[in-house]
Amino acid sequence: MGENLPFLSLETDQEYINLQIELVKMQKWVREKGKRIIIIFEGRDTAGKGGAIMRFMRFLNPRACRVVALPKPTKIEKGQWYFQRYIQVFPNPGEFVLFDRSWYNRAVVEPVMGFCNKKQYKLFMKQVIDLENMFIDDGITIIKFWFSIDSEVQKKRLEERKVDPLKQWKMSTVDTLAQQKWEEYTKYKEAMFKLTGTKKSPWVIIDGNNKDIARKEAMRYVLHHHDYPGKGDTGINLTPSPTIVSYNH
Repeated sequence: MGENLPFLSLETDQEYINLQIELVKMQKWVREKGKRIIIIFEGRDTAGKGGAIMRFMRFLNPRACRVVALPKPTKIEKGQWYFQRYIQVFPNPGEFVLFDRSWYNRAVVEPVMGFCNKKQYKLFMKQVIDLENMFIDDGITIIKFWFSIDSEVQKKRLEERKVDPLKQWKMSTVDTLAQQKWEEYTKYKEAMFKLTGTKKSPWVIIDGNNKDIARKEAMRYVLHHHDYPGKGDTGINLTPSPTIVSYNH
C-alpha cells in the first residue's frame, strides 16, 4: 500500500475498517469492565505517531478515549516533580488515554535538545520503571510504542512538511535539527530501550517506513493483546506481523 494514500482511504480500505470495528468492540469492553489503558506513541520526528493516533481515534467514543499531547511545561510545572503533570491526565476507569509523546520525552528528546540536564536525566531513568511497575500493579495497562524510521525516510518527510501547506504546522525547531542530531537521537534511544524495556513494560517497536502498514500493525498489536467479546468476528487477522513489530525488553 502506498505511502501517501488520500484521506478517502480511511473510508474505503476494508482492513482499516475491520480493525476499527474491532477497536470499537474493545472500547465497549473497556468501558463495561472499568479498564484503564495507556498507549504511548513515541518515535523520531515524522515517524507517523500523530497519524497512527488519528486512525485509532477515528470511530472511538471520545467520551471514553482521550489524546494527551502536553505542551512544554510552564514555569510552575518545571518546579514540580517531573511525572506530576502526566499522572494528572491518567485514565479513569473505563477509559483509554493515548499519549502523543509522553514522559519519555526526558529519555530522548530533552537530553538531545538540551532541555534537561544530566542530573534530571539520570533521576528520570532511575525512577521511571519503578513508577511504571506501580501503575501496572494497580491495574493500569501500559503499551509503549516506538515508531522507527530510516534516516532517508525522515529526510523525505521533513522536505514534504516544508512545502505542504497542510503539514507546515508540524514543523518545529526540534524538527529542523532532527537530521543533524540523528546519531545523538540513536544513542539516547538505545539507552532508553536498554534501561526501560522490561518484560512487564516492553517497548513495542513498529517499523514506520510505510505509514499505513505501521498504523495497522499498531492497531493489530493492541487488539491482539486484549480479550474482549466478539474478538475477531470481522475475520481480520489480529496477529501482528513479526516483520513489522518487534520487542525490546
